[in-house]
Amino acid sequence: MSETSPSARRPAGELEASVLAALWAAGGPLTPAEVQGELDGRLARTTVTTILSRLHDKGAVSRSRAGRGFAYSPIHDSAGLTARRMRSELDKQDDRTTALARFVSELTIEDEQLLRTLLDEAEAGTPDGAAGGRLPGSGTAP
Repeated sequence: MSETSPSARRPAGELEASVLAALWAAGGPLTPAEVQGELDGRLARTTVTTILSRLHDKGAVSRSRAGRGFAYSPIHDSAGLTARRMRSELDKQDDRTTALARFVSELTIEDEQLLRTLLDEAEAGTPDGAAGGRLPGSGTAP
């Protein structure tokens, strides 16, 4: 059995990102075979099924019965998934203050200003005049 050299391996998360991109572009639930078709057959159907199952286990996609198998839909858009991952990483920290302080210290000036604006808007309860304390693009209350 041959081993794949580290330089020939895909970057971590690349396959999941490709599958999620196919689901986001579809606008509706897709079966593993349909996802494989959207990816131009670059991955085996069993690989696509495994990736979808893992994404389901992580809470990134939902699934519903489609014949003898399942059809999958993304639970979040790209920004929502990023926010969920960031929150998940923060939840793993024993020292949230230090983790948040280090995160903020790594922000660009522009991102820091944007974060301040979003926090001010969330505190006021009406970001950009939107309804009831929701952050722009999040679909959830702060």
